[in-house]
Amino acid sequence: MRQIDHHIVGGAGGSARQSDIFDPNNGGVQARVALGDAALLDRAVAAAKEAQPAWAAVNPQRRARVMFDYKRIVEAHLGELAELLASEHGKVVADARGDVQRGLDVIEFCCGIPHVLKGEYTQGAGPGIDVYSMRQPIGIGVGITPFNFPAMIPMWMFGPAIATGNAFILKPSERDPSVPVRLGELMLEAGLPEGILQVVHGDKEMVDAILDHPDIGAVSFVGSSDIAHYVYNRGVANGKRVQAMGGAKNHGIVMPDADLDQVVNDLTGAAFGSAGERCMALPVVVPVGEDTANRLRAKLIPAIEALRIGVSTDAEAHYGPVVSQAHKEKVEGWIQKCADEGAELVVDGRGFTLQGHEKGFFVGPTLFDHVTPDMESYKEEIFGPVLQIVRAADFEAALELPSKHQYGNGVAIFTRNGHAAREFAARVNVGMVGINVPIPVPVAYHTFGGWKRSAFGDTNQHGMEGVKFWTKVKTVTARWPDGGGDGSNAFVIPTMG
Repeated sequence: MRQIDHHIVGGAGGSARQSDIFDPNNGGVQARVALGDAALLDRAVAAAKEAQPAWAAVNPQRRARVMFDYKRIVEAHLGELAELLASEHGKVVADARGDVQRGLDVIEFCCGIPHVLKGEYTQGAGPGIDVYSMRQPIGIGVGITPFNFPAMIPMWMFGPAIATGNAFILKPSERDPSVPVRLGELMLEAGLPEGILQVVHGDKEMVDAILDHPDIGAVSFVGSSDIAHYVYNRGVANGKRVQAMGGAKNHGIVMPDADLDQVVNDLTGAAFGSAGERCMALPVVVPVGEDTANRLRAKLIPAIEALRIGVSTDAEAHYGPVVSQAHKEKVEGWIQKCADEGAELVVDGRGFTLQGHEKGFFVGPTLFDHVTPDMESYKEEIFGPVLQIVRAADFEAALELPSKHQYGNGVAIFTRNGHAAREFAARVNVGMVGINVPIPVPVAYHTFGGWKRSAFGDTNQHGMEGVKFWTKVKTVTARWPDGGGDGSNAFVIPTMG
């Protein structure tokens, strides 16, 4: 039985509590992970506190070289990381490779950290006075990451944090912790000093210890909205900078002029890929007009029935199992709930089994029609391979659905009409918009972040927003008098005009 320990300076130790790591493909326990406590966190923070000042003093170009080397080393281990990730999460290996690659995109952005850390400068702000600003690290940052992207989201966080001169402690999900530990090991190979990136494991006890620790300056979180709200409130109450990304219920608006064949192809990937366990999945489709809805439904049914569900190593599979038996039961509970609420169950994915893997955590693709906004199954995030059709009479009704929903992570519109797309993008009350793009996750040099209950805090992930989150601005007003010390060049505070 594999044992996953903490990746901290001085070795593991700490609490004797452990948690099982399952193989979602067969339902068996494949490893155990040690769960840490406040005492273990103290050790990690002490190591980070000792190492961080020297790392912050390293010039940005040399920190960038570590990022360059890290990118090269992770790319060399991409196959190994993808297989390890798939074995614990359940997503197919192709999806797992994408998970690692999207994280590496942010590492690549961090290779340009010397440029983005340049401050502002004003010469002659007053008589003989210059003003300049500098970005300095906050000190020690922590990332609390979810099970669904155990490579991408950690790199989204620790890449900018470390590149800007911070020490970073990662608390990944205890469901699939092996890849985060491996990412930490590879960072040491890239030349990062010990203590700058450490990995601790744990449950709520560890999370609370992080939120309460006086030496931790900033916390980045991704998970469900209720927990994100809790993390944000408790962290801010303890004087920390916090960004907390929550859940989602992303909509795909299908206009009557859309290319329905392309829409169906996009929906099968966006709604069912990675078993729907993505905060940027597209679990709600909103056809505009009854004719559009009927034509879309007729094309969706055979496409969904043709999806191949398999083990994570099946190269032909469109998606694999969900992460745990508990999550499988939760998703199937939502399917029953939606049916009980009066929606039409068109394709039922419950009861799916795979020969030879009968105990695996599989859920077949599910399609509902005639879902309405008053249904709890529409209001809440299902986080599984379930697609709901919510019919809209016209453009305004379609625009209103995502705009009024409690979540505001992502949204997409499918249309050939540029005016409709432009109007929708400008007016919709959602943080990330796709135009004929089903999963509008921004590239690494832009930023990721939702609105409403999808995000707490005012700073997004990665890009320049990420750099701003992990740094604080210091502004210097400087005057170098040229007099002889007789007071003739008295200091004057610059004023407007």
